[in-house]
Amino acid sequence: MKLFRTNSDNPDFKCLSGLFDEYLVDIDGEQRDFFAHYNNKFLEHVVVVYENGQAIACGGFKEYDQETAEIKRMFVHPDQRGKGVATLILNEIENWAKECGYHNFILETSPKLESAIVLYKKSGYHLIPNYGQYIGVENSICMKKEK
Repeated sequence: MKLFRTNSDNPDFKCLSGLFDEYLVDIDGEQRDFFAHYNNKFLEHVVVVYENGQAIACGGFKEYDQETAEIKRMFVHPDQRGKGVATLILNEIENWAKECGYHNFILETSPKLESAIVLYKKSGYHLIPNYGQYIGVENSICMKKEK
């Protein structure tokens, strides 16, 4: 597997992000337009994972505040799950964010994405009150990892 640092203009990231949006249609239901508004913004820091030349996974981050990076668009193609790829991406994103001066990490996910929640907890994240645009959104779980 090869990890490639890029931005959200990368065509392979756009393709994977589109697949992620399709995957989330059933999960987000009536709130999908709300989430799409926040998830389809330009990201300067994106990681795409390739295996045998094929883009199989992605993720990225953006600044939340001076010390905190928000993890965004974590997605592993369904055919590639169970191989540890999500952990690989998350570690790379966190390392890149640390290189950029961030020490804390936050994220939002759906309570229906149980395997993602397990991954984040194993990686040191804990539940926090919903932040920002997710305050009052029942279909959101927010998590944080601190120094």
